Amino acid sequence: MDHFEEDLVAALREIVKDGNWQCVGKKCDFDSPCTKLYSEDGEHIVLVHTEDDRFWAMDSSCPHEGGPLDLGDIEDLGDGKRVLVCPWHHFDFCLETGASSMGLQASTCDSFARGVKTFARQCTNQVYEVRVVQDMIYINTQNELCLSPIPETDTSNGKLSVDDVEPSPSEDTLCFWATKILCTPDPKEKVAMTLEVQERWNSGEITEVGQATPPVQPSRKENLTVLQPGKIKRGKGGTQASRIALLHSLANIEQWAIDLSWDVIARFSSVRLDTGEPLPRQFFSDFVKVAGDEAKHYHLLETRITELDSFFGALPVHNGLWQSATDTSHDLLARLAIVHMVHEARGLDVHPQTLSRSLPRGTAALWRCWRLSTRMRSLTWPPGSAGSPTSAHRKNGIAYLLSMTW
Repeated sequence: MDHFEEDLVAALREIVKDGNWQCVGKKCDFDSPCTKLYSEDGEHIVLVHTEDDRFWAMDSSCPHEGGPLDLGDIEDLGDGKRVLVCPWHHFDFCLETGASSMGLQASTCDSFARGVKTFARQCTNQVYEVRVVQDMIYINTQNELCLSPIPETDTSNGKLSVDDVEPSPSEDTLCFWATKILCTPDPKEKVAMTLEVQERWNSGEITEVGQATPPVQPSRKENLTVLQPGKIKRGKGGTQASRIALLHSLANIEQWAIDLSWDVIARFSSVRLDTGEPLPRQFFSDFVKVAGDEAKHYHLLETRITELDSFFGALPVHNGLWQSATDTSHDLLARLAIVHMVHEARGLDVHPQTLSRSLPRGTAALWRCWRLSTRMRSLTWPPGSAGSPTSAHRKNGIAYLLSMTW
C-alpha cells in the first residue's frame, strides 16, 4: 500500500509538472544567443541558444544587482560547461544549474515599508527546463511568457499624489518623501510626487527635514534595459531615429538627476558644519528646486518622445551618473564637486557640438526641449551659507578628483 501511495504521489507530481509547460514560439524565431521573455508577474526569463543548437532558460535579472542577463555573453568554461555572464559586474551563471563560479554573494533589499536591510547569502540563478518538440520551444514554468513587454494597467493616469500615501506625523518629513520618491520605479509617478512634495515644502506644509535611509540605488521599471555607458550605441545626427535617441538619452539623464537631488537631501541630512550647526534650510530648498526643475524637464522630453511615436524605455539607457553618486556617497563635498559640478559641466560643454550634429534637420519642438532642459547652476558651500568645508572634506574631494580616469 505504501508503495502504491508513493507511485501515486510521483504520478501526480508529473501531471502538475507537465501542466506547467509554456510554448514560447517556433525554434526558428530564436536564432539570437539570448532572448528575453516577459512574464506578467515581473519574473522575466532569458532563453539562451548555444552554438550546439541547444536551448537553456534562467531568470533574466542577475541575482547580484538585477543586471540584464539577456544582454550578457555566453562563455565556455571547458568540459562542456557554459555560463551566461552578466554585463554589469561580470558574474557568471551556469546554464545547466544556475550556479556562479565566482562565489557570488547576493545583496538583497527588503521593501521600503520595512526599512532598508542588506544581507549576504550564497545564491544561484533560477533555471528552467527547456524542450524542443516538433520545432516548437517549451519552457517549464507556471508563468505565461511572451516576446514583448506586457502593458501595465494604469489606474492613476500616470500620477501618484502624496495624498494617496498617509505617513504618520513623525514620517511626514522631507527625507521621508525623498526616500519614497527614490523607491518609486515609474518615472511619471516620480515626477508627479516630486512636484507635489516641492509644493508642500515651499508652502510650509512640510516643516521638518528629518532623517531617512535612502536605497543603495533608485528603483527602475522592470522593462527598462540598463547598460554600461560605453555600450550605448550612438546614431548619426539629423535623422528621426537619432532625434528620438537623443531625447531618450536626455530623459534618462533627467530621471537620474531627479533621484540625485533627492539622494543628496536624504543621504546628507545629518551633515554638520564646522560650527556644529546643521545644514541650513536653504540648502535643502535649493535641491528641492533642482528636483522640481528636473521633473519638469523629464516631462517635456517624455512628451516629445511620445509625439514622435516612441516611448521612454524603448531604447537602452546607462547609469553612469549613479555610479559616480555611489563613489561619492561617503562625502558631501565630493558629491557636489564630482556629480553636480564636473559631470554637469561636461554635459553643458558638449551641448553645442551635439546640437550642431542633431538639429540641422531637426524641429523647433526639439530645440525648445533642449533649451528648457539645460541650465547653469553655481554651488557654494553650502548654498545660502557662509560656512566652509573642513580641510578633511577638501582633501577627500581633491583625492577623488585625482583618482578619476579622465
